[in-house]
Formats: sequence, structure tokens, C-alpha cells
Amino acid sequence: MPAALPDREAFPPLRAWQRRAMVEYLRRRSEDFLAVATPGAGKTTFALRIAAELLLDGTIEAVTVVAPTEHLKTQWSQAAARVGIQLDADFRNADVHSSADFHGAVITYAQVGMAPQVHRRRTMTRRTMVILDEIHHAGDSRSWGDGVKSAFEPAVRRLMLTGTPFRSDDNPIPFVAYERSGDGLKRSHADSTYGYADALADSVVRPVIFLAYSGETRWRTRAGDELAARLGEPMTQDLIAQAWRTALDPAGDWMPQVLRAADARLQALREHGMSDAGGLVIASDQQTARAYAKRISEISGEPAVVVLSDDAGASDRIAAFARSQQRWLVAVRMVSEGVDIPRLAVGVYATSASTPLFFAQAIGRFVRARQPGETATVFLPSVPHLLGLASEMEAQRDHVLGAPKRDDGWEDGLLERAQQSEKASGELEKRFEALSATAELDQVIFDGATFGAGSPEEEEYLGLPGLLSPEQVSVLLTKRQADQLAAQRRHRPAAPAQVAAPVERSMSAAERRVGLRRRLNALVAARHHRTNLPHGKIHAELRRLCGGPPSAQATIEQLEERIATIQTL
Repeated sequence: MPAALPDREAFPPLRAWQRRAMVEYLRRRSEDFLAVATPGAGKTTFALRIAAELLLDGTIEAVTVVAPTEHLKTQWSQAAARVGIQLDADFRNADVHSSADFHGAVITYAQVGMAPQVHRRRTMTRRTMVILDEIHHAGDSRSWGDGVKSAFEPAVRRLMLTGTPFRSDDNPIPFVAYERSGDGLKRSHADSTYGYADALADSVVRPVIFLAYSGETRWRTRAGDELAARLGEPMTQDLIAQAWRTALDPAGDWMPQVLRAADARLQALREHGMSDAGGLVIASDQQTARAYAKRISEISGEPAVVVLSDDAGASDRIAAFARSQQRWLVAVRMVSEGVDIPRLAVGVYATSASTPLFFAQAIGRFVRARQPGETATVFLPSVPHLLGLASEMEAQRDHVLGAPKRDDGWEDGLLERAQQSEKASGELEKRFEALSATAELDQVIFDGATFGAGSPEEEEYLGLPGLLSPEQVSVLLTKRQADQLAAQRRHRPAAPAQVAAPVERSMSAAERRVGLRRRLNALVAARHHRTNLPHGKIHAELRRLCGGPPSAQATIEQLEERIATIQTL
């Protein structure tokens, strides 16, 4: 007996962006459609509603969903079943067809890459719609991309979904349209786009507050030399990578201090409006994940749930954690994308992974809103590259083919070797031995603006109320920074007028950069209040006009140029 048709009444009311995208889809009726929506916006519901409409009007007879991981197969199957679309999450390449009880199947990109001919035959047997979830993964390897193209070229409809429509390489994404822009480069083209800034304005996602921690780090090189550096200060990429790795050492003091602060923030959220709030620590490898879990359990007084990518019971543990009241989950990578745990509200970014793609996917785990006013807080090392990514949360990115490669060492140097796998972390450890590290709050980033730069009071930020609108967060952070600066001025001894100029000239480069960044942020905030443009968009416009990296990495000269430019806008 064939599966019953889906039920429109079973769907929740569509959000405004979902309605607009569905109208556009049904108007075009084209084979390929790319929908870009920020994590937490409801891409799954949108795609299933499209599938339901096409099943009901007879355009298609079957649905195939392709997802990045085994765990996401289960999530898709369960979400589809709730609206009357039955998808076989246990389909294997050895199977010929799904049972007649199903409208189709959920498979992984790996499955398609291993046997594209199997899925091509299935696609040709019935008029099929293919939903390609997180489509950028189809470019992860040539076999995956070629397999997806071969398997699903015969499909009647192809709906591509992603929250991060870009990659760190030139591998083209199958079935995605690329358009040549004015600079001669080809950029991916989306048919519907709903970014983080739009979702934040609609209260669909949570505002994210980043707490960046610096501190003194010491390590010993392979040659026996002892080196020391302050995390976040300007230095070579190799030194940044080693200071960063030293800070993340579970045997040191930096991680316990940050975990203690994160647990205090989680407790504050639980006491003020988010009683079931959960936390996630993202680790670089399995060994450190287990060590972090032990530390956070000692701090919180409650065992942490550990999820490892090669653990057969990982999906069940994630699902159980999502339903529970447990405080902390520690994982390596498998919860960085697509996994739906809406109660996650506090994160610790304790990994050396640094690509914009991974960062966006990781932060996406904390933004799903359940009720008005929920906020998310992410703790991260004060590393210039990460601070830049945090400042550009609202930036829209496309996949660019043929773009010049980065030359700052982040994509191809020591740090990438550290983030590739556990083997790489072992290679890095041979280069040095972590000796000690201390943590202290360095700065707070929200909506592209930096607060508390200089000497922020940690307790002030850890105790922020749990339920705040984005506007309330911005007002509260601005007021606290103003109060802190006023307190510093009251307690700073006045310098004689005749020595003011020499003192100004004797300021260190680091002190000048802090002062310039503070002045730039104040000017950006003033422009935000005049124009209502988000801080991140104003910073992005200044970077477009003046060039250079995010302000956390900018030179003194670049900061001065941006200050002069914004004063003319």
C-alpha cells in the first residue's frame, strides 16, 4: 500500500521568509533552487513544505534528502514524519528501493559518493525531488561532487539548502549557479537569502555575545627554549598558533578559568529565564574532549556528556542531551553543523579550527530562538582571526571561484595542520611543550562592536540577564562600558599639563591600538544610532572603503584611516 499523501494542516505556520521563498519557488517552477538561510531559521520546514506541495499536485512521486551526517538523517526522517512525509533513514546502497511505506529516503553525501549509479537508478525510476541539505558539502571531495551530479541529474526538482553558502577552496558546488561579478570572479547565486541580520531583526534567532579571553602563555620549544607571549597581542602566525594551543591545553590554567566563567554564565541564564539552558564545549580532538569533560564536571558538579565522532552511540547521546536538563555537552566536530539542540545557549570555542565556514557552523549551534529575548554567549580565545570572524557575524558571504589565496598563514600554515586531525595535533605537540597559561577577559563583542576593551569587569558580563532583546543587549553593554571608562577616569591620577605631550608620544603601540579601536567603535556606535545600520555592516563598509582586515587585526595606520573616513560619512 503506497504511503499516504502529506497533510498541509500538520505544518506549523510559515515564517515570513519561508512564505516569500515558497512563493518564489512555486512561481519559478525551475529545476534548481538554492535557498540560503541562517542556522535556526527553519530550512527543514521550508524544504518539507515545498516537497509536500509537489507531492500533492503530482509534480513528483518521490523525495530523496541528502544530508552531511548519519545523525542528520534521523533528524530529517523524524521532522518529515511529523508532517506526513515518510522517509527511510535506514536505506543502504545495497537496497534496490525503499519500501512502499515510504515517500523516499534520507541518505548521506558519502553514500552517494560511494555508489552514485544506485541513486541515479532510484532517481530515474520515479519522478523525484532531491533536497540537498548543506549543499556546500557536495564539494568536500571530487567523488562526492561528481557523485551528486551523476546521481541527481535526472531529478525533476533539486532544492539546495545551506546556512553557509561558501567554501574555503575552489571546488564548485554541484547544481549551484555562479555569476561573474565586476571583479571578474564567479560568485555563487542564491534564489532566496535570509541572513543572520535579517533573522535577528525578526527575533527568529538569538543575539550572540562573544566573550574573548586573553592571558599570559608560556611554552618550551623542541630546542629547549622557553617562550612567553600574551594571547591576542600582535605576533607571527606560528607564535599565535603555539600560544593558542598552549591556552587550550587541558592541563593548564587557561581552560579551567574559562570553563569556570562559562559555567557561571550558564547558571545565570538558568536562574533568569532559561531554566533548561545547556552549554557546549567544542574541542579539537578526542583526548582533549575527554579532559575538558572531566574539568567541567569538577566545576559544575555534574557529569558532562561526551560525544565523539567515531562513537556508534553518538546520535542517541545527542538526542538524549537535547531532551534532558543536563548542563554540559563536550564534542569534537559532529555537533558543529545541523544538529538541533535549541536549548544550547552557552558555548566554549576550544578548538584550533579557524576557517570562516567552521566558525559560522559552530556558532550556528547557539542561535536558535525559542522565546523572545533569549541570548547566547560564546567564550573564545582572544586570537585576532577569531575576533574578526566574531565581529563579522552579520556579513553575507558567497562562494567565490578563482579568488586569490590568503597569505596570512591561517589557511595553509601551522594552524591548519593543527586543525586537520588528531594526528596534526600530535605533530604540533612535538614542536613545543605547554608550560602554563592564565586567562582574563579581554573584550566583549556584540553586533560588530567591541565593549570593555582595556579592563572589562568579568562579573559584570557573566551576570547579564538571560532574556534581553538585541536592542537591550546593545544599550546595556554600551552603558556598562561608559560606566567602566568613567570609573577608570575617576581613579586615574591627573598628569601635569606640561608632560601630557611626552606621555602621549611614549604610549606603546598596543596602547595606541586599544585607544584607536575604542574611538572607532564609539564612532561606529554613533553612526548606528543615526542610521540604524548594524555595527557589523558599518565596519564592513569601512573595510570596503579603506581596505585591510577586521579592526581586531588592523594596524594603527589602518585604524586612523577608518576613523578619518567615518567622520566624513
